This record gives sequence, C-alpha cells and structure tokens, in this order.
Amino acid sequence: MSALPSAAPALSAERLAIVGAGSWGTALAVALSSRFQSIHLWARDPGRAAAMNRLRENRRYLPGFLLPPAVRVSCELKTTLEGAAIVLIAVPSRNLRSVAEAVAPFLTSDVTVVSATKGIEEGTLLRMSEVLAQTLPVSLAQIAVLSGPTFAKEVAAGEPAAVVVACADPSTCTRIQHAFCTPSLRLYASQDVTGVELGAALKNVIAIAAGICRGLGLGSNTAAALITRGLAEITRLALTMGASPRTLSGLAGLGDLVLTATGELSRNRYLGIQLGQGHTLKEVLASMTMVAEGVGTCRAARQLGQEHGVDLPIINKMYEVLYESKDPRQALTELMNRPLTHE
Repeated sequence: MSALPSAAPALSAERLAIVGAGSWGTALAVALSSRFQSIHLWARDPGRAAAMNRLRENRRYLPGFLLPPAVRVSCELKTTLEGAAIVLIAVPSRNLRSVAEAVAPFLTSDVTVVSATKGIEEGTLLRMSEVLAQTLPVSLAQIAVLSGPTFAKEVAAGEPAAVVVACADPSTCTRIQHAFCTPSLRLYASQDVTGVELGAALKNVIAIAAGICRGLGLGSNTAAALITRGLAEITRLALTMGASPRTLSGLAGLGDLVLTATGELSRNRYLGIQLGQGHTLKEVLASMTMVAEGVGTCRAARQLGQEHGVDLPIINKMYEVLYESKDPRQALTELMNRPLTHE
C-alpha cells in the first residue's frame, strides 16, 4: 500500500446521496464527509431518521460516532435523492430490489450509482449490480460496485483501509475512485465487476464456516485450512462465471475473506461461532441486530454451483448446517473424509 496523502483533497461540489442508514451506510457517510460538501442519508424508519438528526448519532447501528455537519438524514427518498450526482446504495441484499424500485422514480438518467451491498439475490441468482440494472433508469456503465476488507466501525473511526471500485466503464471507476478517496480510505479501480461481487458475497458463507470452527474450539490450523480451501471454492465458481483470477487474490477476494473469517467484528463469523457452540440458527438470528448476509447467500451460492457444475464442498456443507439442521461437527468430519485429490 502506498503512503497516505499528506493533505486531504478538495471538497467535491457534487451532492452525494446514501440510501441505507445501517452500520455501513452510516460509516460511509461519516468517512466521506471529508470529501463532499453535502451528504444526504436515507433511513427507512422516520423515527430513526429524526433521532439521528437530533442526536447526531446512529445509536442503533453505529453508536459512538457523531454525524458530521455535512450529513443530513431523511426518511423521504425524494428529499435524499434530489440533485444527487452520485447515489450510493448500502442496504441488505434481500431488500435491494424493493429499495431500488422505490428509488428509480427519483433518479435522472445521468446519475452514477454505487452499490455497497454484498450478496446474491435469491431466486434470480443475480448479482447486486444486475439487480440495479434491471430496476434503475441507468446503464451498466453508470453502475459501480464498492467492496473490500472493511468493518464499518473502523472506517468510521478513520483507520486506514483499502477497497476496490469496479465498473464496466473505466471512466466511471476513475470518477468514483477520486471522489471517494480520503486520507484514510484508498480505492483501487477494476473492470471485473463479476469477480468483485462474487468475492464479496461468497466470502460470507466461508466466514460462517470459520466461525463454526472457532465455536467448536478448534485452532489456527483448522482456520487456515478452511480459509484457503474456501478461497479455492470461491475462485472456481467465480472463474466459471467470467471473473479474473487476479481479482480473487486481491482486496475483494482474499482480503475480504480473511477479514470476515477472522475479525472479531464479523457478523457472519459471530453467527458461525454461535452455531458451533450449539445454538440453533433461529436463536442466533433472533439475537442479532444486523444482517448476516451469508445465510441467504449460502442458499443462492449452492444453487449457482449446481447450475454451473462447480464443486463447492464447504458451501454445500454450510447449506446442510443452516437449512437441514446437520450437526456442525458432523459436517466438518464429512469434509475431512472426502476422497483425496490434488490441490
């Protein structure tokens, strides 16, 4: 990673709209306030929007971080989106289509859309950018995706981080890369949208498996093997679907996988730990405030593997644990007893 810039770049006169006031959307609003004169953040719940404006804090999803003066919160999409040159969408993948359909009437055809949502739509098996292309009045050349090894709290705190922005149009990549770059957030450009989105989605399933190993009391050897073989699965499927191997070995692949599978702030790892300790999926989900994307992604990933004829042993075992109540220790035993093969 190159040295951080010695001085912050000049504020952009463009207006940024962020759709989604969860932990990630709020963290991006805080982090990017050093780059935009005006950031409009949309919260679905009117009460939460009012509380965030009054308290200058998102106490439900990102407590302890004050909203900068440039950030204004609204529950009205028209108010949030009006005049925005860049619209960043950070909502759970299961809600993306419905939110995008609500957003569409308020977008102009020249707006740039950035997806910060990680997942695969169940049923259609579409990536997030493909869902946006179906529902918004913009072309794929105007849709970028943002991904990489980041926890919301650390980004909001201004700790150095690096992410990837990917778009089919190189000029859109360059625009977002420069617009979002701050002294603590470095962006790398890519045209491999498929690889970036699949890496972002599939690593959540592997992180659940890594959490299960931790919950079972297993150590570093097991975690390292699980992460490495998990990356092999992600790469096999992604390459079959047209991704570049370089992407999967970079920030949006290996980097994000390592963070999510080992970091204490990982929701998916936490869910796996609880499963490994004997709790049921229903119990764990009921105890969580935020969404663990790997649960829904697991079902979609398994189906993608079947449709493309790709062997996904870890993901398939996670499906059995999550949806067929297989005992996690039994799933691990079955993985270890698979026929021997080449790496």
